[in-house]
Amino acid sequence: WAFEFENQPWYYGFRDLATNGVEKPVLNVFRMFGMMKGRRVAVSGNQLYDLKTMVDSSVRRNYNDVGGLAVKDKKSATVMVWNYHDDDVVKPALPVEITIDGVPAKSAMVTQYIIDDKHSNSYEVWKKMGSPESPTKEQIATLEKARQLEKVSVMKNQPVILGKLKITTVLAQQAVVLLKVDW
Repeated sequence: WAFEFENQPWYYGFRDLATNGVEKPVLNVFRMFGMMKGRRVAVSGNQLYDLKTMVDSSVRRNYNDVGGLAVKDKKSATVMVWNYHDDDVVKPALPVEITIDGVPAKSAMVTQYIIDDKHSNSYEVWKKMGSPESPTKEQIATLEKARQLEKVSVMKNQPVILGKLKITTVLAQQAVVLLKVDW
């Protein structure tokens, strides 16, 4: 659940979707979810926290939760992957290899969207501005642009070998990536 709070300081609070009319990065996660079409498929990984751990102790172990959700349709698949830890500290980005099995084509196009400290994130842009209490019109225009979900890359003709497509990406701490695969 979330609310809209009027006349609050910029980026104040956690349960709102926008700050003074500028959308927060969490809305881009919802946009990513909206791009996922098809049936949900199983995801596995070697740094994926299980539900019991999340409920009992959250994400506080000495490693991050690198997890994901995936769906597959007739001529496409969409994979959302995140790199999260409750401690919001700067750590090195993690290389992530994603293998999509069951692709009925010889090649595919992969479109990548990302939310991290450099992409699709009005909050990080606001902090880099010096966290102004009353942003100027120009600063607000910059924040409006930064709030949009950014398409980072389009990779055409990615090889599918024996029905498997391998995609390698790098995820910063607290980042979310969406990979839209079309064949």
